Amino acid sequence: MLTDYLPVYRIRLRTERLELRLPDLDDLVALADRAAEGVHTPDFMPFVEPWTEAEPLDRGRATIQWQMKAIAGSTPEDWALPFVTVHEGKVIGMQEVTAKQFGVKREATTGSWLGLAHHGQGFGTEMRAAVLAFLFEGLGADYALSASFDGNEPSAGVSRKLGYLADGVDHKVLRDQRRLDRRWRLDRERWEAHRRHEVAIEGLDEEARAMLGLGAPQA
Repeated sequence: MLTDYLPVYRIRLRTERLELRLPDLDDLVALADRAAEGVHTPDFMPFVEPWTEAEPLDRGRATIQWQMKAIAGSTPEDWALPFVTVHEGKVIGMQEVTAKQFGVKREATTGSWLGLAHHGQGFGTEMRAAVLAFLFEGLGADYALSASFDGNEPSAGVSRKLGYLADGVDHKVLRDQRRLDRRWRLDRERWEAHRRHEVAIEGLDEEARAMLGLGAPQA
């Protein structure tokens, strides 16, 4: 089975309305469909890499290729978990968690997007809450990091709602223009104080933890 070789595929995160999991091939097709249908309004580009400017078919293809590359390229020292977000059996977006040297640093970065039809329903907060529980409760993280372009109020609002504090700024170049990227940081204490959703974590066994840099499985 796939999970014999990639134990992280056993991981499931469940909230009141959502399930987060690593995508199988059918999930990838569904996620590509959401990308093709649209991810954001045309008046604001929320991504450092403006991948959503492509035609619908190309957006979908790039989504599949990016997800597969992220999973295939993961190592215990540098990993990515690009979870699909599922509501009532339908893939509605993705919630990624990435980390380098997690076993030492104990911090990871999150990023996400939702199909445009699923905006404004609280899913962004709920799916971020799911991966925060995974990081702090499941993996013993000390910090969670995020970032959002200045003006991306929905993303910044999720960060504030879940207890993140401002953590400085970066400058990115997009379409030959400078954009202000706001960094956000959440520590364990503030996560516990701002928990908004109950999250069930399944499949995070010793083999999965080993793939995430948390020690070798017991012999």
